[in-house]
Amino acid sequence: MSPRELDEDDVRIRPGRSSRPRTRIRPAHEDAGAAVVVTVDRGRYRLRTTDGQLLSAVRARELGRRAVVVGDRVAVVGDLSGGPDALARIVRIEERTSVLRRTPDDNDPVERAVVANAEVLVVVTALADPVPRPRLIDRCLVAAYDGGLVPLLCLTKSDLADPAELLSLYEPLGVQAVVTGHGSGVEELRARLQGRTSVLFGQSGVGKSTLVNQLVPDAMRAVGDVSGVGKGRHTSSSAIALALPGGGTVVDTPGVRSFGLGAVSPERVLASFPDLASAAEGCPPGCPHLPGTPGCALDAEVSSGRASAERLDSLRRLLVALAAADD
Repeated sequence: MSPRELDEDDVRIRPGRSSRPRTRIRPAHEDAGAAVVVTVDRGRYRLRTTDGQLLSAVRARELGRRAVVVGDRVAVVGDLSGGPDALARIVRIEERTSVLRRTPDDNDPVERAVVANAEVLVVVTALADPVPRPRLIDRCLVAAYDGGLVPLLCLTKSDLADPAELLSLYEPLGVQAVVTGHGSGVEELRARLQGRTSVLFGQSGVGKSTLVNQLVPDAMRAVGDVSGVGKGRHTSSSAIALALPGGGTVVDTPGVRSFGLGAVSPERVLASFPDLASAAEGCPPGCPHLPGTPGCALDAEVSSGRASAERLDSLRRLLVALAAADD
């Protein structure tokens, strides 16, 4: 039997490289839809459009390495039907009005954005079980001022301990507070958050999940809806945005043990005190503005009556929290 003759089907030709020149011009996506990120899970994003439709999406390559976080306002293209197999692409992140950041520890200068475009940072702290950690609270305040959020202290479990001591500790800083316990105080908290985007942040065990369930009665059902991006996985390990009945958004975040501020500088904290920032220009180079610092112009500002001692004490308290290692 003679061998079969070869023809063109037996020859595998590797296609040549395209002769079309590459371009740096990216599509403008002027017809992209608008949405807000409500949760992030393993490279997939769950979005809510302006008409309430939930979408699953991935990042477009043109975003580069810029992080997409809960609360980001994004532009999306692709399949926007919201069906079970539909997948959109995030092609643009709109400018952020605020951002809550943290680092894994104080020695890590790389910031991790947690939530974008929020207005209020609710620092949830139990009065007992676990015991309050003022240093952690102070660090949350630093992050709030640095990120452009208004801090609100929420003290839980008032049936276990008297809130007076902790309230007196934060009254000089001008931080507003709400006390809750056995269901009381929740309506006051709801009124303060109505119509706003708020982030609930606190260490594990302080009762944050209980608060979320009281603020958003159908929270568990809502979590189930938006966790479709994670194929049913429980979302307590990632931030999630929930619609507040009557208007507004509550972002629930995982419980934390520490709050790293490795990327925050004293200058950024000082910028949150504009009444003192101008006076600090008269300080020696590298002045930390801490108590007892020789030549610190802030002391002279207070002595002359141009600034209040309470405001300077508040600033220095936050600077001390920034300088101290996270406990």
